Amino acid sequence: MKNQMLFGHKIDQYFDDMLADLGALVSIPSVCDTSSRQKPFGQPCREALDYILNLAGRLGLTTANVNYYAGEASYGTGNSYIDILTHVDVVPAGDGWNTDPYEMVKKGSFLYGRGTADDKGAAIASLYALKALKDAHVTGNYCLRTVFGCGEEIGSNDLDVYYRKRGYPVMGFTPDCSYGICGSEKGILCADFSVPHSRCSVVKSFHAGLAVNAVPDRAHAEIFCSNIQYDKLKAAIQGNSGFSIRKEGDLAFLNTVGKAAHGAEPELGENAASKLIHLLYEVFTRDELGLLLTFAAEKIGLEYDGSSLGIRMADKESGPLTLNAGIVAVQDGTELISADIRYPVTASKEMIINQLRQNATAYQVTVTEIKHMAPLHIPAESFMISAMSDAYRAVTGENCNIYSTGGGTYARHARNTVAAFGPVFPDEPPSNAHGPNEHIELGHYLKHSRICLEAMYRLFTAPISVQ
Repeated sequence: MKNQMLFGHKIDQYFDDMLADLGALVSIPSVCDTSSRQKPFGQPCREALDYILNLAGRLGLTTANVNYYAGEASYGTGNSYIDILTHVDVVPAGDGWNTDPYEMVKKGSFLYGRGTADDKGAAIASLYALKALKDAHVTGNYCLRTVFGCGEEIGSNDLDVYYRKRGYPVMGFTPDCSYGICGSEKGILCADFSVPHSRCSVVKSFHAGLAVNAVPDRAHAEIFCSNIQYDKLKAAIQGNSGFSIRKEGDLAFLNTVGKAAHGAEPELGENAASKLIHLLYEVFTRDELGLLLTFAAEKIGLEYDGSSLGIRMADKESGPLTLNAGIVAVQDGTELISADIRYPVTASKEMIINQLRQNATAYQVTVTEIKHMAPLHIPAESFMISAMSDAYRAVTGENCNIYSTGGGTYARHARNTVAAFGPVFPDEPPSNAHGPNEHIELGHYLKHSRICLEAMYRLFTAPISVQ
């Protein structure tokens, strides 16, 4: 039974209708607009949610709209919920499309359009999976909900508002990532290191980074320096790629080029800010450089694992801690470094913050917690993970990988009851989900729809005792 498809094939009969409804949903340009009078995310997001909830009603399902933050379609009864989390908002279309981004266009076996891959295709698949269960009069032990958020792409509080109104699930998954199953998501801690700017510092200005969760690939500094110090800077640059320097009067202008990467995997990039701070530290004294940049040079350095700060750690569930100095700014009387720390699921945020402050105190640097997202971890041996893994194997004939991520998915909002599961397959070429010509392939989409239904069936019919 574990390796046999029990119900997933029944989605096939609805596939043509799914594609027609997906095309209609793609035609709605549901980019979030928090400045709109039509709160919370603007009129197009309201239209997208109205469309999918009205469709759910026509399919005979029960619906609810939580003030246009999110909506649901449901089947089954009771207060023990199984949730399938998708979203109907999309990122802006941008340039470079070969087709109208808000018209779903079929070319061969591919469907092009904004939202086909992220995440309107998955939303339609989960809705029709719910209909398939209802049409077959499957009796379950839970209330099964397909939840449609409206603010996922701006990291908003759509699901937080929804769950405060509608209650949390006991199991579920979000098809808004990749196959296999993401059972662990590292904790995300964003912290600022700051000091008042010292008049004694040679650093007039320093700028690097636009977002804390991205490795900065450019850094620029204006430095007061003598001719002797300028010659030392030029000598330090010799043999080091990615640096340029010029002098006007008593100011040296330095530019550094690195390599961009996501803050969840900073080791894949090259931090231009750290490179430039390291260069300045080789030439100037601690007093000349100032407290914050000296702290950065000695306690962050060119590392991505927090070793010099004493927070290097790892666990088998989710891997190593990473640290990214995403923004560095010296201007207008202040010095600031904004850091993004992704820490293992078995670690403690409080321990990390305490360690940061112990190190920073010696430099008179203030540490401020800006944002925190608790880690997510669902044991691989849990019934939920096993059921989803069995569903994947039953449809594909392949084992389902259990993996972890330093990123964050919709699952984090559900208090350790939901895991990311699909819809992108390991052998699937990039879908350009946030770029031009976003698309899905029909064969992969049908296969995902079967897995989605198979997993929903196995969870829905599970005994209450497995919770």
